[in-house]
Amino acid sequence: MKPGSFRHSAGRIVPLAWPVLVGQVSVLAFGTVDTVLVARHSTADLAALAVGGAAYITVFIGLMGIVLALSPIVGHLYGAKRLPEAGAQLHQAIWLALGLSLLGSSLLAFPAPFLALSHASPDVAAKVRGYLLALALALPASLLFTAFRAFNTAVSRPKAVMALQLATLGLKVPLSMALVFGIPSAGVPTLGVVGCGVATAISMWIQVAASLMLLRHDAFYTQFNLSRLRRLHAPHRASLLALLKLGVPIGGSVLIEVSAFSFMAIFIARLGTTPVAGHQLAMNLVSLLFMVPMALSNACLTLVAQSLGARDLRGARRLAWHGWQFTFGVALVLGLAIYLAREPVLHLYTDNPAVIAAALPLLTWLALFHPADAMQTFAAFVLRAWRIVTLPMVIYAVALWGAGLGGGYLLAFAPFGDPPLALRGAVGFWTASTAGLLMASVGLSLLLFWVLRQSKRDELAGQS
Repeated sequence: MKPGSFRHSAGRIVPLAWPVLVGQVSVLAFGTVDTVLVARHSTADLAALAVGGAAYITVFIGLMGIVLALSPIVGHLYGAKRLPEAGAQLHQAIWLALGLSLLGSSLLAFPAPFLALSHASPDVAAKVRGYLLALALALPASLLFTAFRAFNTAVSRPKAVMALQLATLGLKVPLSMALVFGIPSAGVPTLGVVGCGVATAISMWIQVAASLMLLRHDAFYTQFNLSRLRRLHAPHRASLLALLKLGVPIGGSVLIEVSAFSFMAIFIARLGTTPVAGHQLAMNLVSLLFMVPMALSNACLTLVAQSLGARDLRGARRLAWHGWQFTFGVALVLGLAIYLAREPVLHLYTDNPAVIAAALPLLTWLALFHPADAMQTFAAFVLRAWRIVTLPMVIYAVALWGAGLGGGYLLAFAPFGDPPLALRGAVGFWTASTAGLLMASVGLSLLLFWVLRQSKRDELAGQS
């Protein structure tokens, strides 16, 4: 392959992307397994999973985005060969994760605001409370592992993360099965959706323990002064502020993106148990598809950040442009394929005809929804390598909260007039969300192209 060609860039992106894809699919499989198990347990538990899952994802993803600021920072340092400094940043990210856990776990342990928004029935609300209490215990472990994942991704070592994620999934599946349905002969009670939360908490803390062992005993981490890790460095104010300066807008962007969709579940829950159950299945499928562009975007973020750290501006621009083309092409193919096979795919989740009928019209937007989702994700990730994070957050707010969530509410509940019958209810939310994603995709891609052009001008000006 000729250096600098599209094939050469793709050949660098794919080896970093596929372990991230496998690892993230295994993480998503946590939710998929829970969805399948709970769907076969009871519709009320499935509704509780949709509402509780939306609340957890809103809290976790927003905080996770802050911790993920570690990735572009370490990527720059790794590209510049400043390896001990890169290792020191992991210590600071761990302190950040622990501090954010206090806030996040408190929100999950007292979920009254989420329950009020969902108008959940007393039975469903009780299940949501138990589920979120278990996840409050899981959150610190999830954020600590996020720091481990961000560091390894930035230093081009995603396979270590993938191995731990797959092993954790292997532990999570039997735990969830046992706790959801119970094992009377062994004295294990039937916990339903709460059992999913307990299984997640146990699995995540074991995952963190395994991560710490890897850092201590794998010789690869010697170059970062991490292989003999025994205790954390003291909190370093400047490093923590740098993480927050980059991480808060990233976390804000991620929170806006995820809350726009998680609050869809909370609002759709007002329409009844069956509509929100159908939405849960459709959103789980869309989330599974999303792992592909997310993995490609993550790989490009790593490579672009490393190139910028090494002061290879031309290489950074080339990787960004080729990555955009590659990701867009893959997203088009995947979106169309799943759209065409949407009905048999839904039957893999459940045989309940009412839930399938509720989910099927939501997936009619998939051929547009997925490519738009892919491109806004790619542009946002690569912009982080240039440490451009505030303007993307504004674009997200306007497109996803304004057009997507706000427009969906107007269509679904028609507070100011009657929209077409075909756009009411859950379909209205999905229609508006697709429009919001298209807005975000166009806005963020144009911003990325402007940054690439400006980078080239700056490089030429520096040479003259």
